[in-house]
Amino acid sequence: MIGSGSTTGRMTLARRVTLLTSVAVGVAVAATSMAAFFTMRHQLLDSVDQTVTTRAKASVEPLVRNERLLIKNEAPGGLLGGGDICAEVRNPEGVRTDFGPEGCNLRSGGPEAEVARGERPDVVRTVSSTNGNFRIATVPLPGGGAFSYAQSLRPTENVLGQLSWITLLVGGIGAIVAGLAGMAVARSGLGPVRRLTERAEEIARTDQLRPIDVTGDDEIARLSVAFNGMLTAVSASRDRQRQLIADAGHELRTPLTSMRTNLDLMAQAEQRGGLGAEARAELLRDLRAQAEELTTLVQDVVELARDEPITRDPETVDLAEIVDRAVERIRRRAGRVRFDVRTAPWPVVGEPQSLERAVVNLLDNAVKWSPEDGIVTVRLSNGLLDVYDQGPGIPAADLPHVFERFYRAADARSMSGSGLGLAIVAQAAARHGGEVLAGTAPGGGAAFRLLIPRAPSDVPTSSPAATPAR
Repeated sequence: MIGSGSTTGRMTLARRVTLLTSVAVGVAVAATSMAAFFTMRHQLLDSVDQTVTTRAKASVEPLVRNERLLIKNEAPGGLLGGGDICAEVRNPEGVRTDFGPEGCNLRSGGPEAEVARGERPDVVRTVSSTNGNFRIATVPLPGGGAFSYAQSLRPTENVLGQLSWITLLVGGIGAIVAGLAGMAVARSGLGPVRRLTERAEEIARTDQLRPIDVTGDDEIARLSVAFNGMLTAVSASRDRQRQLIADAGHELRTPLTSMRTNLDLMAQAEQRGGLGAEARAELLRDLRAQAEELTTLVQDVVELARDEPITRDPETVDLAEIVDRAVERIRRRAGRVRFDVRTAPWPVVGEPQSLERAVVNLLDNAVKWSPEDGIVTVRLSNGLLDVYDQGPGIPAADLPHVFERFYRAADARSMSGSGLGLAIVAQAAARHGGEVLAGTAPGGGAAFRLLIPRAPSDVPTSSPAATPAR
């Protein structure tokens, strides 16, 4: 579930957003604090380095002028300048003379001896003593030897210690603020998603396809709009299904009622001694016709229920061959109605059975409305299949409705049929990416034009394909 629900097995999206936001902000605060700490540390140490180096160089001249100070282990007045300052003089042989308060005991050594021997110009580094760490700068003396000036790092370390605690405190506060910010971001950012989830759960629970309110134009708003569009499509599909079931139920009543009536008549006649051969044969013919009508109606309803794109093994077929087979099927039951057929090859991608049924329905409709000795004209050229009859034609008021399910014109209500034949033609055309139109034939009868797009040249025969319904 999005944004809420059980956390069993994995963390919810809201918690992941909170965690990621907290980690991101916490890392940024920690990185900033550490950068500030090390920058301050570098600046403090650099300041100490400049101080000890400057004072070490400034002390060389008075030491040279007063050599007795070196012998008596005395420092010039103001040379050391504080109790946290130590100094030492080292001759080229490594003998060291210390200045400053007791307890300096600087643990200097190799680098300072190298400066005294002239092996390196100077050195600045940190050394330890009994009084803690010192930053020591060593410079050479004229004539040989070296002078070292050292300043205690205790004040600097105290400042850095306080700064480290402040950094940890700021980092902790930043992590807490980041967590709260992450919760706020998750709550506000995922609020629409949570409402969308609740609405989906409500739909699943109540089966009420009521759209949700959409505000804004961000990605969540687009998701809500798409969700509403899905609800609209589902609602429309459900309405079509309900209408189809209602219409089918209504149409099924007539043949079922007739069959029940005939069966009741046959049962009553059997109780009175039975029907005569002629009456029995007529009743059986009626039952057979009603059964065929019922079978056709059920097949039509099932065909119309396939409100989907082509998915079942479409292949490349010649529409002209399909038309020829359909004409041969209709001729056997067309009576004295004749057919004038001219076709030209037209390869299409689709379901041969669905296409043949659509053509059969067009021809059946033409035969039904044609006079006894009428002619049905069939032409297939450049992908246009035209079917003309010599009947009374389609009234202008009925033209917009002839492809609707179960629609029957006033003149057709006394004739056989369920009103689904032309609806199946329209559905087959849409499922194959084409269309069907109704109009008036040149001679005044009804005219139907079916257009199915030509198969692409790179589609092999019997190759799977999917054409979306229009």
